[in-house]
Amino acid sequence: MHSDNITHPMSERQQKVVDTLKSLGIEFDIHFHPPIPTIEEAINYWKEFDSTHCKNLFFRNHKGNKHYLVLFECMHQMDIHDLEHRLHQGKLTFASEARMEKYLGLKPGSVSPFGLINDEEHHVHVFIDQNLRNAERLSFHPNDNTATIVIKNEDFIKFLDAMGNSYEFIELYD
Repeated sequence: MHSDNITHPMSERQQKVVDTLKSLGIEFDIHFHPPIPTIEEAINYWKEFDSTHCKNLFFRNHKGNKHYLVLFECMHQMDIHDLEHRLHQGKLTFASEARMEKYLGLKPGSVSPFGLINDEEHHVHVFIDQNLRNAERLSFHPNDNTATIVIKNEDFIKFLDAMGNSYEFIELYD
């Protein structure tokens, strides 16, 4: 469903993403589906979408004073020790549900870079696998796992720039 033709009822989280993208002049497609908290379940719904599907992981450092959102192609498996080595941020652990809510306004199963909308202090740093630069279109949950938004890569960068969080492209795997 193109962003101009949304008739499906949306959650508050989804509406906030849609409103933000529209206010930035970003075009997108939104696809509604049953809740899909895992990549394995999502693949059944994503096969019709013309986009690179992303996995989004939310980490904290060992002191708990820094938080990172890591984005990469959904079929790639990420070893946390390899990730620690590549990010140069010390020991990492998955952030708790409370931290996810505090910094991104999200629940488990709905982690998305669109959660940066809720990070008004720009606390979360984003690491993006450099392989995603080659993708024409990317797909993410709109902060609720009952829909998927497909967005052009250059518009995703426009979104990141508008949010004000620091981000960088790095080599996450060989």
